[in-house]
Amino acid sequence: MSPDTRIDLPDNPTCAFCAYLKGERPYTILSRTTQTATFVTREQRGHPHLLVLPLRHIPSLLEMTDEEVAAVAVEVRNAAILIEKAYAKTGIAVWQNNGVPAGQAIGHVHFHVAGTLPAGGTEFGEVKEISVRETDEIARRLLEVR
Repeated sequence: MSPDTRIDLPDNPTCAFCAYLKGERPYTILSRTTQTATFVTREQRGHPHLLVLPLRHIPSLLEMTDEEVAAVAVEVRNAAILIEKAYAKTGIAVWQNNGVPAGQAIGHVHFHVAGTLPAGGTEFGEVKEISVRETDEIARRLLEVR
């Protein structure tokens, strides 16, 4: 549980997102601003599926400052624009989870931005993890339209 809220946060001894940001573990970082980063996730629940997060380790949306919320919102919009331009998607899903009961798996606030699947919607069950080489290719395609 968060000390400031009743939200039941994931118990991650080390934050995978912070490790990716520090370059301690391989991951595809599509872009970075002074306050945010956009990742190409290895769990593609839509196509493509990106994650937008603040650089500062923040457990949930409830602890974000107004400035951080604004910076992340701009990058969520920018990610959606890139997805639409590069993949001509007819739908883009945006979602965010706070707490284990809501489906949050990593205790660092992040927003999902994903192009919808051919039949519509996104995949919420188990998905196969793709390689960093494959996520790098998605990033390359997205950056071509920037």
